[in-house]
Amino acid sequence: LFQTYLDMAVKEDNSLAKHWNEGADGIIIFTGLFSAAVATLLTVSTLDLQQNPADVSAFYLAKIYQLQNGSQDSIPSTLSPPSSKFSPSNHVVLVNILWFLSLAISITCALAATLVQQWARRYIKVTQQPYSPHKQARIRAFFAEGINKFHLPLVVELLPTFLHLSVFLFFAGLGVFL
Repeated sequence: LFQTYLDMAVKEDNSLAKHWNEGADGIIIFTGLFSAAVATLLTVSTLDLQQNPADVSAFYLAKIYQLQNGSQDSIPSTLSPPSSKFSPSNHVVLVNILWFLSLAISITCALAATLVQQWARRYIKVTQQPYSPHKQARIRAFFAEGINKFHLPLVVELLPTFLHLSVFLFFAGLGVFL
């Protein structure tokens, strides 16, 4: 009786683990490429969160030039005095918030997919040890109960949804950026 149960369980477990691993592989590859693109754009957009040091330098260099030459010429209107209370515009802040959220969710999905793969490998390794059929059936039942208790199938199914959310946040930020 136990051997029949184990034969059916091994087929089901292998199929489940294969499904989880294949789904997680795709998520890991996509999140790696997507996160690299988002991180690259973030490096550009975060510069807008602070005052441009080149503008400050240009203003002070023009001021020094004016003082050294004793010139009464005014500083060109394109050079405005640096403000001590710089505040980035709302759209710049919004873009960075959306892109940071997108990156965080994407990296979290990659981490979760890696954990799912690790758990699937461990599950197969532990449940298919060469024990007596009775002991092996009990081990398999224990781990199968853990899968249900921690809602692992739901977690696996939600990973693409969170990845879609991450992509949506990225495109929302891109729309505001452009």
